[in-house]
Amino acid sequence: MVDTVAAPNWRAWQQSWDRQQEWYLPDREERFRVMLDAVEALVGPEPKILDLACGTGSITDRAVRRFPRAASTGVDLDPALLTIARGHFAADHRVRFITADLRDPNWTAELPHRSYDAVLTATALHWLDSDALRVLYGQLAGVVRDGGVFLNADHMPGEGTPRIDAGVRAFEDARRERAKAEGAVDWAEWWQAAAGDPVLGAPVAERFKIFGNPADGPDHASGVAEAFQPVGWHADTLREVGFGEARAVWCSPSDAMVLALK
Repeated sequence: MVDTVAAPNWRAWQQSWDRQQEWYLPDREERFRVMLDAVEALVGPEPKILDLACGTGSITDRAVRRFPRAASTGVDLDPALLTIARGHFAADHRVRFITADLRDPNWTAELPHRSYDAVLTATALHWLDSDALRVLYGQLAGVVRDGGVFLNADHMPGEGTPRIDAGVRAFEDARRERAKAEGAVDWAEWWQAAAGDPVLGAPVAERFKIFGNPADGPDHASGVAEAFQPVGWHADTLREVGFGEARAVWCSPSDAMVLALK
């Protein structure tokens, strides 16, 4: 008898990733909605999308369901999350995924298209320091077509509001503790579950070699960084590197979304 391993339920893995992310970001779906509203408003309902630092393809998943004639290229370095994304979208001809390191100066050479209508990313670029992010923004100015858009929703703190920030942190910490008591899965627990899957185990091990094991402490993909820049810095930098207009289009007490129009 030949031992066989059942194929994972890729949709279930993608959904479990979403739930884990929502433990940290309860307004995650709202920022996706605002992001896609902006795409439709500025480039129309048939966008060619670059899903930057795409993870399991959360943005792509929502984009192709909202825009049936859209096409999306997902880019990430994480072999485990890309395995889930590729598995989930295996039968969807509108979607493809590329393995690339955004810190590599030549990463855009891996893209199947020279330009895109919309480059979208959420809660992913905060692990780049300011200098690296400025370089990446300059590269994206060459990827977004004239009239196209770039949207980044991420941790972008306010300035000069320490009491507000402290109150928000305390509120969010208490909310997460309540959700944890009700069974919510956090970042490290999710990765340990993925590591135990018979199919995901190998790409997760490869992922741990690149980013570290979350059980050993925070890594740069976990939402922890040394510093975050306020939304004004992002807008100013995007204009400096070649975008015509840029400003905040959404915010929460701790996060914001910047929209840049080429």
